[in-house]
Amino acid sequence: MVNNTKYSRNSMGISIEVDNTTFATEVLKNSHKKPVLVDFYATWCGPCKMLKPILEKLVQEYDFILAKVDVDHNPELAQTYGVEGVPDVKIVTQGEVKPGFVGVLSEPKLRNFLGELNLKSELETELETLRNLTKSGELKEAKNLLDQLFQKYPRNISLIIEAAKFLVSLNRLEEAQKLIETIGENNREFYPQIQAVKGLIHFKQEAENPGDSELDKMYAQACSLTLSANYEEALKLFLDIVTRNRKYKNDGARKAMLAIFNILGDDNSTSKEYRKQLLLNLY
Repeated sequence: MVNNTKYSRNSMGISIEVDNTTFATEVLKNSHKKPVLVDFYATWCGPCKMLKPILEKLVQEYDFILAKVDVDHNPELAQTYGVEGVPDVKIVTQGEVKPGFVGVLSEPKLRNFLGELNLKSELETELETLRNLTKSGELKEAKNLLDQLFQKYPRNISLIIEAAKFLVSLNRLEEAQKLIETIGENNREFYPQIQAVKGLIHFKQEAENPGDSELDKMYAQACSLTLSANYEEALKLFLDIVTRNRKYKNDGARKAMLAIFNILGDDNSTSKEYRKQLLLNLY
């Protein structure tokens, strides 16, 4: 029997094209070794073309098999596994095919989806190491790790964001600003993270250049608290400023609170509590 499987090996996982003759071995059998994501697609499908490069990118970071099935060439497989629309991604573990998702997910949502499957990104693990090195003051080691990661993932947005944060920690604010601007304002998927970095740059500038008035000092203190990750105390001060003078720094305290919400994420309990308090004060 001729094996028509086309392999594309990446740093972590494997991307393969499978068909009726290879599905049992390449998908079902291999799923006992590592998880398999089966991407049922069609060449004429616009959303499929949007999803494909994201999956191809993530298989370079995560240890799974990406098996791609052209439904027009393999209608039997599509029928067997209940594919009614494309793209349809199924999850296969221990020989069992389970529902995944239908349609296109953004890269951040796909990363969350993979995390729910207990899959860990090699890059995310390295970025966590980078954050720990920076926090502990091992800046030379952090810089070396950054250089290695940029060689491996030269255009990765998550890496660019972390590099900009690293530059902020070194007080190289102009470089951080230029780096974060390479991503572009219109990147909706990473918009909160991009705004969070811009917020950090602003907090750093304000913390080091406090004014003379009481509100100036409160604002600078709140910025310093944010930089040291004392977010709740910072939010209390910013909220106090909003209450006292909404127009201060062109509505700066409210904008600063929004920046902290971006840093923490909308699902964070502190974000939820202070977003509610902010709304009560505004209206």
